[in-house]
Amino acid sequence: MSINWRGVFPAVTTLFKDDESIDFAANAKHVEWLLESGVHGLIMLGTVGENGSLSASEKRDVLKAAKELVAGRVPVIAGVAENRTADACRYAEDCAALGLDGLMVLPGMIYKADTRENVQHFRTVLNATDLPVLAYNNPMVYGVDIKPETFAELADQKTLVAIKESSDDVRRLTDIVNLTGDRFTLFCGVDDLMLESGLLGATGCVHGIANAFPAETVQLWKLMEEGRWAEARTLYRWATPMYHLDTSPKLVQYIKLVQHLVGRGSEMVRAPRLTIAGEERAWVEAMVKHALDHRPTFG
Repeated sequence: MSINWRGVFPAVTTLFKDDESIDFAANAKHVEWLLESGVHGLIMLGTVGENGSLSASEKRDVLKAAKELVAGRVPVIAGVAENRTADACRYAEDCAALGLDGLMVLPGMIYKADTRENVQHFRTVLNATDLPVLAYNNPMVYGVDIKPETFAELADQKTLVAIKESSDDVRRLTDIVNLTGDRFTLFCGVDDLMLESGLLGATGCVHGIANAFPAETVQLWKLMEEGRWAEARTLYRWATPMYHLDTSPKLVQYIKLVQHLVGRGSEMVRAPRLTIAGEERAWVEAMVKHALDHRPTFG
């Protein structure tokens, strides 16, 4: 299906059983709940989906199950985060064969490529399929920065249609537009810059805490689209303490813990990640309790 690049696209968690095996039944239940909550698309196997913790065959199995379950109700987009460019191309080809609707492409993992190498990586992966691509820029986590000037250099790649900007510098959105005009659709990639990004022209967001509070996140985006900024600010201020969790190196563990605390899945992660414990866990539990105790109502 064609992708309408707007709205809330949760970066869907991959749920595991206690033995770290994939819990496909729990994943299906979670995806169905997200759809019922009104999300506009799904990002499978991004950072929050623990892409790097799954084997090649597991990744294909997760994507196939998601595509079959969703059955065209919203776009299903696969994260592409392989170490080698050749492996990323092969993975992209497999995603196309599985019927995925699009790709979210990251720089090659492990090696910190320079700009020339990074451009070559993206060009090669972009040319591997005809699927539309959301480029994911997150230098804070992955150590490679795709600067606005680099996106201008890649503007001739027809399948590169959108940018998930997660540099933690919301000014980048304006810089990209000033350099490339309306060439790219802009997405916010950081939960706690959602409102600011929308004001600056982002038409959608890839969201982590939406795994636990999808209806509230969808409502926030609706308020933003309708220009109801006072109401949007109120809802945003309620959610922002939890949204800050998305910017931590432990974002996967934190988001899964929040999801668990609201009764929507296991917090189990694969080693070397460990579930949150001690004072750190108590801090997140208190934050979520406060959010639930003061949960906003909306029509």
